Amino acid sequence: MLPPELPPLPALTRAEGEFIDCYLEVVDQLGRINPARGTHTYGALRAAQALAARAEALRDALALMHARGESELHAPVLGRALRVLGGERRTARIILPPQSMS
Repeated sequence: MLPPELPPLPALTRAEGEFIDCYLEVVDQLGRINPARGTHTYGALRAAQALAARAEALRDALALMHARGESELHAPVLGRALRVLGGERRTARIILPPQSMS
């Protein structure tokens, strides 16, 4: 049986698509660094190193949008794109896990 089909991505400019992709890459690295969820310093170190490069790409995507005259972020549309791409699951790794009762 095939998994359910994802809803289509909303129409985005190329720069908006790059912005969303870079944002999620930054979120992924932050999730790997999260000290409340990690287990090894080496993995967190590698994620922190990658975070710097991903943050640069995010900055560049936003600079390109600004240079092209895309002066507004359309939050409802970008939010839908984030949800389709697993943004809720990916950002959940950034927050603190529930406190254990032990």
